[in-house]
Amino acid sequence: MPRETPARIVNELASRGYNTDREAVTLLAEAADTEAAIERAIEAIPDDAIKLSVDDVRDALETGSGRSDRSHNSPSTSSSSPASDGDPLVSTGDEPPEPRDDADRSPVETKGVHSGESPPGTSSRTGRNPDEPSIAGDVTGRSTGTGEYEDFLAVFRDRYEKLSGQLRGRVNHRPTNAVESMPGGSEAAIVGMVADIRSTANGHWLIDLEDTTGTFPALVMKDRDMADVVEDLLFDEVIAVEGTLADDGGILFADSIHFPDVPRTFEPSTADRAVSAALISDVHVGSQEFDADAWNRFAEWLHTPEADRVEYLLLAGDMVEGVGVYPDQDEELDIVDIYDQYEAFAEHLKDVPGDMEIVMIPGNHDAVRLAEPQPAFDEELRSIMSAHDATITGNPSTVTVEGVDILMYHGVSLDEVIAELPEEHASYDHPDRAMAQLLKKRHIAPQFGGHTRIAPEERDYLVMEDVPDIFHTGHVHKLGYGSYHNVLTINSACWQEQTSFQESVNIDPDVGYAPIVHLDKLDQRDASDFLTIRSFG
Repeated sequence: MPRETPARIVNELASRGYNTDREAVTLLAEAADTEAAIERAIEAIPDDAIKLSVDDVRDALETGSGRSDRSHNSPSTSSSSPASDGDPLVSTGDEPPEPRDDADRSPVETKGVHSGESPPGTSSRTGRNPDEPSIAGDVTGRSTGTGEYEDFLAVFRDRYEKLSGQLRGRVNHRPTNAVESMPGGSEAAIVGMVADIRSTANGHWLIDLEDTTGTFPALVMKDRDMADVVEDLLFDEVIAVEGTLADDGGILFADSIHFPDVPRTFEPSTADRAVSAALISDVHVGSQEFDADAWNRFAEWLHTPEADRVEYLLLAGDMVEGVGVYPDQDEELDIVDIYDQYEAFAEHLKDVPGDMEIVMIPGNHDAVRLAEPQPAFDEELRSIMSAHDATITGNPSTVTVEGVDILMYHGVSLDEVIAELPEEHASYDHPDRAMAQLLKKRHIAPQFGGHTRIAPEERDYLVMEDVPDIFHTGHVHKLGYGSYHNVLTINSACWQEQTSFQESVNIDPDVGYAPIVHLDKLDQRDASDFLTIRSFG
């Protein structure tokens, strides 16, 4: 049947505030009187429902009219029907569905994706299908920092405890105050935070390591193989150094340097069925350079049989262009008001199939606090972007999809990593290399006091306590992907052509790419088996 018929049906339902299943659309399209079938189906569902299921349509077609006495799942408990052989669903409409009056549902602005009673790493969206995305490591609703000195001490202590715990099993660690009392010539190991790095007059490297008891210097000789490793160090990251104390005991001559790192034996989890996820970021709706044509081609492709197994869409920040993010940005805005930008983004999001699970985190252009970790979008913005009932969480967050852990981070710290490390180890042309550095350090933004704003919290939400199966970032507007110790790293480019500001800082963006990850094949060693890059630019 013609492709536009299902699209018209979905448009009609969406304009009345209803989402629907793919198979339900097919049944309506095949009805002898489609208009009458739509009317009967809408009459057959409860007043508080916003999703039209295939059972609703079947009941309406079988009974001809009137309400069914069946019990109905609420929209938050109904799961998508399996994809049919008919045309896939398009979910569009002019108005978001009316919010339900759920007295027990906590406002998103105050408690985010998780309710106050939900433990970290679980979804609190009442009645959600347990197979739908679950979230861990989200700061939303848990931010406690006030900016006091004690808050900064707390976050760094937490960082040290978590990362030193990953290193202590590999070295015979001694606190710095204990090393100070050891005799010269003793073998020693220190787990510490990098407090300073400087070169000596002879070209050697001196690293000051700080732990909770004090600071101790380690010397890396320039002729040692590990001297190159020093170039990869960042201030405030946690490392372990093994070596031998000088005769006077005042310095540690380094023999080896260890990072928290991803174990080389790491094996990723995989989905137990054929299912894929599209990983994108940096849409930048509201910019004059937003590539609407590329987005439309992407959305149209999601409705084709070729995309049948793509059931998840993960957006890693910068839904909109924002306001006042960089100098003279107002001259490059197509939409000036920030809320109007989100309204326009929501309209574009409606072009995505309505039965697709969507996960969104904010970025530095979005209307949330700039300091990381960033809480999720507030209730007002969520209500604007409500058409797909997306999972909205903070930056960063670990999203578990089909048993696969995906660490989503917008990626502001990549700028700092690329600026600090040698080009062959981290560059804008190869953002996946910078991502590998963060995995090695097991921290999303190790260096404090630079361009990356860090919010002081009771715990360090930026530590990678668990190894993700996939590390997904954006921000730098460049396509890059690779594998680091079997962790798939993806920086997913953007949907915005080059702005004058980007031109001034020599950023040539990759536009309109959608990495498609086949979640059931992550254990394959050949990237072509589990990753497909689609271009719509």
